[in-house]
Amino acid sequence: MTARIDLGRYIGLVGAEVGRSDWILVDQAMIDAFAEITLDYQFVHVDPVAAASTPFGGTIAHGFLTLSLISGMIYSAVPLIAGSRMGLNYGLNAVRFLKPVRSGKRVRGSFVLAKVIEREPDQWQSTFSVTIEIEDEAKPALVAEWVILNIMDRG
Repeated sequence: MTARIDLGRYIGLVGAEVGRSDWILVDQAMIDAFAEITLDYQFVHVDPVAAASTPFGGTIAHGFLTLSLISGMIYSAVPLIAGSRMGLNYGLNAVRFLKPVRSGKRVRGSFVLAKVIEREPDQWQSTFSVTIEIEDEAKPALVAEWVILNIMDRG
């Protein structure tokens, strides 16, 4: 999303869903690449034959892979604050993995702006309630409380 809104309007969105991301396909190639980078080769992620005999019926994405997608999802879901020089991942207050994402499924993020506070002059901290939905599934993959710090241009 390339839309920019002024800080006052942004703060006025507290409590509202500010957007949903585009759908992202979580396929076996993505899962395998994540396994390579993180050195997490547990069979349920990378061995389709062995994973077929699990309750999931096939491979599933790493929970941390699904979680990591929120940093890209935000760009298609949440407007930028006008005058923000950069946004920094400040951390997570809470994460719960509710349902595994099976290989071949699509996911998207829903972002609710839960809180905005001024930490210092020219620094605004936003807390988002994020839900990662799985296409055609009733239960989400995860819910998280994500904190972002925006560094503003000096006025």
